[in-house]
Amino acid sequence: MNKLGKRMLYAGSCLALLGAGQAHAQARDSGEVGEVIVTGSRIKRTDIEGVGPATVIGSPEIAKSGIVTVEALLQRLPAAAGYAGNQGNAYWAARGWGTATVNLRGLGINRTLVLLNGRRLVNGGTGANSAPDLNTIPTSLIGRIEVLKDGASAIYGTDAIAGVVNIITRENFEGLEVGARYGVTDEGDGSDFTADLAYGVRSDRGGLAFAASYQKTQPVNLFSRAGCQLNGSSGSLICLGGGSTAGGRASLPTGQIINFTGGNTFAPYSAALHGFDGNIYLNAVSPIERLTTGVFGDYQVTDAIQLFGEFLYTHRETDQSASPGTLTNFVIPASNPTNPTGQQITLIQRRLVEAGSRIAFQETNTYQVTAGARGKFAEDWTWEAAANYGRTTGSDGFTNIANKANVANTINTAICSNAPGAAIPCADYLGPGDVSPAVLKYIMATTIDTGGNETINLSFDTTGSLFQLPAGPLQVAAGATYRKDKGWRNPDNLIVLGVANSNQQSPIRGAIEAVEGYAELSVPLLKDMPLVESLRFDGAIRYSDYKRFGSDVNYKAALDWSIAYGLRARATWGTAFRVPNVAELFSGVTQGQLTTTDPCSRYSTSTNATLRANCQAAGVPANYIQPNNAILTTTGGNLNLTPEEAETLTLGLVWEPEFVPGLSLTLDYFKIDIDNAIRSIPGSTKLSVCYNTPGLVHPFCTPQNFTRNSLTGEVNFLSSQQVNVGAESVKGIDAAGRYSFDLMDRRATLDAGVTYLKDYTIIPYPGGAPIIYRGHIGGGNGGYPKWRGLTTFTLDDPKWSASYTIQWIGKATDFNAAPTALGYQTPNVFYHNAQFSYRLLDEATVAFGVDNLFEEDAPYLPSYTDGNTDTMTYDLVGRRGYVRLTYKF
Repeated sequence: MNKLGKRMLYAGSCLALLGAGQAHAQARDSGEVGEVIVTGSRIKRTDIEGVGPATVIGSPEIAKSGIVTVEALLQRLPAAAGYAGNQGNAYWAARGWGTATVNLRGLGINRTLVLLNGRRLVNGGTGANSAPDLNTIPTSLIGRIEVLKDGASAIYGTDAIAGVVNIITRENFEGLEVGARYGVTDEGDGSDFTADLAYGVRSDRGGLAFAASYQKTQPVNLFSRAGCQLNGSSGSLICLGGGSTAGGRASLPTGQIINFTGGNTFAPYSAALHGFDGNIYLNAVSPIERLTTGVFGDYQVTDAIQLFGEFLYTHRETDQSASPGTLTNFVIPASNPTNPTGQQITLIQRRLVEAGSRIAFQETNTYQVTAGARGKFAEDWTWEAAANYGRTTGSDGFTNIANKANVANTINTAICSNAPGAAIPCADYLGPGDVSPAVLKYIMATTIDTGGNETINLSFDTTGSLFQLPAGPLQVAAGATYRKDKGWRNPDNLIVLGVANSNQQSPIRGAIEAVEGYAELSVPLLKDMPLVESLRFDGAIRYSDYKRFGSDVNYKAALDWSIAYGLRARATWGTAFRVPNVAELFSGVTQGQLTTTDPCSRYSTSTNATLRANCQAAGVPANYIQPNNAILTTTGGNLNLTPEEAETLTLGLVWEPEFVPGLSLTLDYFKIDIDNAIRSIPGSTKLSVCYNTPGLVHPFCTPQNFTRNSLTGEVNFLSSQQVNVGAESVKGIDAAGRYSFDLMDRRATLDAGVTYLKDYTIIPYPGGAPIIYRGHIGGGNGGYPKWRGLTTFTLDDPKWSASYTIQWIGKATDFNAAPTALGYQTPNVFYHNAQFSYRLLDEATVAFGVDNLFEEDAPYLPSYTDGNTDTMTYDLVGRRGYVRLTYKF
């Protein structure tokens, strides 16, 4: 699209007061849908409000948002926080490679259970992953998304500590719907094309629905949004590249650091002069091509028995551009003819710019098949038996990876040769542009890893009424499940052997197997009394037997009290647990260069006396400046992990005042305490906690956690492997309101929600000093601001619809930076999104929209992930517009 076309698109959208948003509201469908199984319970109910704090996003709200991916919809919710994967931060999703996930309460993607029609999905990614890919379901057949923001292990088993996301498909779909959407950024890049098709037929006995979605997105180069890597340690923001330089940064025997500048010249290393800017090689948005299909069917065999089936298939290809590879820590003797110093040197880091970008490529195939039967018997009893099998297979790899064994050969003058066509050419790594094409051909390789995930689930559930009590029927549900999750990953042989100049990995293979049974009851206690319109007790118990971890029992108890005058109170208490998943248990040790902030950089100018004393005691030179934003970090699984245990508490009020029709207000307090929590503590956090502890007595200060180069002072090893930490505790308040009213003979709806994070604390080991997450951001953790909000206003006319959404991300302070550092605190950030749709014909609708309408810039963070900010929290891309056409036959 040319500039004129883009401007017309934006102008038309803005004049129409467009809005892209997602309505998030408490479900109040009792007058629209009869009794159904809602998320968080196996007992049929008329609404979801009595179960716990919930958000329901219906298909009309999805359409009005203009969003085409499920993760973008969910990551706008105020209850989302922390670390999750999407196209803007795929580089950081370990082995996810573009897998879309959601992180409720910031507790981790592996503590948010994702379901499709109440059943588990297979994990997505390229092998041994921790969560399903949210985009394996065609959006055209999504009827609604229910988000239960409450622990539900007693109902669903492991993983449901932070909450449950249940994606529910449309029922009784008939006809043909086609749609196409095209979007582009204000800079003319990152074009996104999506096409959807849905077709359904029904008869008196059953029906069949088919859906397909195709998406292709072009990349957005990071350099166009962040022209250089910014650093504010000098008191002003300046471009300060990484210490892995194009010419090579080396240490002399005296400890002096030099940089090779070309030819036979070298100079004392200066980050300002020699630092490498890798942003031009990276993407702010990665390209993706995805085809998602689904088939859903049901057939009424008799009046009492129905058969049903589901089939999903998704093919995805994603690329992530990475900066050229780095050679690290190898010795070049004084006798080597390429060494102009006359001394033996240690080449600390040398960027192989001559080879160009590394391309991380990924390809996955995911399918899941479900078959089952359901029926009814006796008075109001129903049953369902189901089996599903899911499998994801994938491959990923890197181009332009150096073979370290071959690199060593090229500097061994006893075996290499400068003769044309030599089998082992001699290399000159000291100076930018000095590596010859012959050497590149000899040392460079493409690595290919393969892996996958698999799940088998068998379940039987039944629910109904046992007998009548004075206040109503006593309802129960019971069932049993069998589940087996398997994951595997086979790294390229060069990576396994450790000769590839990349993250060293070991093969992964393992399985988790469980048999479980549960019982649930709902007891009406009182009804039609003063200040007690109704009072109901809900309880559940679940027994789980894990082949690897033994047995466990979890409970849940809740009270739902309708007081009077539209006021309702609810309280839920429960226990929860989570067993370590395949990746956490069986992942081999992996080493890689991860963005990390060293608190000892420029420590001599710090006002923190403890920090200054500790850095000096550790032998860090007084003039030390961190030369590179990335530090070699070890991550991986841990076979010694044990299950997490948790307690959850929610207290809530719902008020629907009779004197204000259409108004609903909710207020919920939540508290989640996790013992024996499984977590990888980021390297930046470990370093910050260590050097801010008087006397360096914190366990994070041990050599098992990190070491420093005795000559240069820089961190040359850091561990972030999975461990059982002491405890995690999170508490806060959710508030939401929805008001529907008539405005100028049209229906208007104002929908607002806010989450206040009162506390998020990690105890790294029993008796250890707490690590505070609440109100902090960056360092690879994602964002935990105290406040998050989302407000949507919609106006509906029979011929058109307009909506306007404001997403609020509250202030936060950098996890690791000093209070005096630039960017230490981020401001409140507001993203404005707008959409306008118009019905051209009864069958055709066109919609225009703009996201990030006022082009809000992402704030600078000292301990950023990419693009000088936290890409897991903020939008780097800027303003973008789209147009969508939908036709129903």
